[in-house]
Formats: sequence, structure tokens, C-alpha cells
Amino acid sequence: MYLVAVAADTGLVDQGLPERAAALIASAGYGAGDRVVVGLRHGAAPPVYVSHGEPFTTACVASVSKQMTAACVALLVRQGKLDVDSALATWIPELPAWAATVRVRHVIHHTGGLPETGEFFALKKAGRDRTVAGMLAELGGHETLESTPGTTFSYRNPGYTCLSVIVERIAGEPFPDFARSRLFEPLGMAATCYWPGPDPFPPGTTPTELGSPAPLSLGDCGVWSTAADLMRWNEALANDELGVSGLLHTPGRLDDGTSLPYGWGVDVLTRAGFPLHRHGGLWAGLSAQIARLPAQRAGMVVIALDHTEARTQKLADSLINELVAR
Repeated sequence: MYLVAVAADTGLVDQGLPERAAALIASAGYGAGDRVVVGLRHGAAPPVYVSHGEPFTTACVASVSKQMTAACVALLVRQGKLDVDSALATWIPELPAWAATVRVRHVIHHTGGLPETGEFFALKKAGRDRTVAGMLAELGGHETLESTPGTTFSYRNPGYTCLSVIVERIAGEPFPDFARSRLFEPLGMAATCYWPGPDPFPPGTTPTELGSPAPLSLGDCGVWSTAADLMRWNEALANDELGVSGLLHTPGRLDDGTSLPYGWGVDVLTRAGFPLHRHGGLWAGLSAQIARLPAQRAGMVVIALDHTEARTQKLADSLINELVAR
């Protein structure tokens, strides 16, 4: 079963786009019993939403949260309140001595050499949720880093959890409140929030897999949103409504100058020679993808209520190709 919705009737919508999106959902392997929603936008046309299976609204989007965390950091950088060359130890002095060698820019671009913490299967075995306090405590138990900061790109979630703590300490208010007042409310993303618990999911939302650890950590994860709100996020970054889009989409570098395919919480890539800004998210019972194609003035969102990441990525790839080719 497919449900199609268009944000506004302007006459600009490609009438065949919903049907092609539905076909791509099927070709990616989604069938009876699966639940997925897709958002698409190209040029001046309004967004188109295609829902397969039983409809749902607000869900956890896991690591898609990172670009929103990065936007909070970027706002503080633009205001002169945070220097990305400052040491992690400046803001989180309770971390081990190695934090004095890690710069904020290192954790933004995943070059800090931090160990992974809050790993899903370890949490599930221990019967614990993934929280900010838990991840910081695990970091504090590591006496050494995995690599010298600035020398290696290695995607690590705890760095973005640290970024949420830094924002909170500079702003002097809870990180979810900062994000709500500086990002979500100004952009009209009324259904979006960072959720730290204590309940495993916000009231009225679609829960993650019951019996699995709750994704209550902030920064690396923690955002609950809808396809419509995420499409609004894409539009806001495309139009630089927050004044930080250029920063977010600037590729990071190793300390030796080597360029990286990762900006501020987002992969900075190309597709068919065109710029592509993309990121995914994964947790028990869900997977998500978000992408922007600035040359085409296009954007895409996928939220699926399963954790078959390869299938979600396949669908996202197909939808991105569809937008590039139009």
C-alpha cells in the first residue's frame, strides 16, 4: 500500500515522481509488512511524500542527528563563543589526560582518535540504555586514544556526544533546549526534538525496537523527527537560513592537510559530478537517510522502521540518482 502526499498544489510537481518513488521502494526490497516513508523535492516544486505500509510520523533518526549537533556548534563558532582549535579538555576537564591533545575540530571531523563507546550489543547485554552520562563514563575509562589526533579519519560517535556537552556548557542551558530555540523553532520543525529520556521515546512517537537499548545519548543521536521536518531541514540548509551552511559543508582535513569526505556532521561527496551532502542513521528498529543536491536544488529523506541498513542505503541511492537525472 502506498500513500502519496504533496505539500502544496502549485502545478510544478512532476506527476510521475511519486509513482517512480514507489517503484524504487519496491525494487529496494520493501514488501508487505514493511513501513517506510520517503520525502523528495526537486527545484521549485513542493515536496512529495510517499509512504509504504502502515503510516507513521515521528521516529528516531539516529546519526542524522549529527548535522543538527554540528549546526549548534557552528552557531557558537560564528558568535565567537567557541574556537574549534580549543582542546577538548578545556570544555570537558573530567576526561583523561589525552583530552588535552584532542581539538574540537578533531571531533567534528572524526579525526580525534577517540575510542567507540556506548556500543549497542554491549548495552543490550548489560540491559542499559545509551546515554550521555554513560558514554562520558566509558570514555573516562580509556587511558589512551586509538590514534594520534589529526592523523586518521575514524567515524566515532562519542565525539559528537562530547560536542553536545560543549554546547550545553557554553550556552548554560540543556542541549535539547538550545537546539529547540536556535534550530527547530525558528525553522518551524515543530515535530522535532532531542530526547534524553528518561522514557525510552517521546510521547506519541513511533518507538524503536522494544526490548533494545534506548537511544538517549545526545549529539551523536537523540533526534526524533518526521519526513516533513527533515525536508524542511534540507530546505533551510539549501537556503542557508541558519547562516552556517557553508561551514557545515566544508570538508574536514587531517593535520597534514589531507582532505576528507566529511564536513560537519555530514558526508561531503559527489554524484555524477555534482555535489552531494548526505548522512545516514541506524538503531534497533529503524534506519534513516538524508541527502541534499545543491546543484539540482533537490533533497531526499528516507525513514524506515527496520534496521536493514543496506536496503535503506540502496533506496536512498536510487532516489538520489532519480533526482540527479531529472
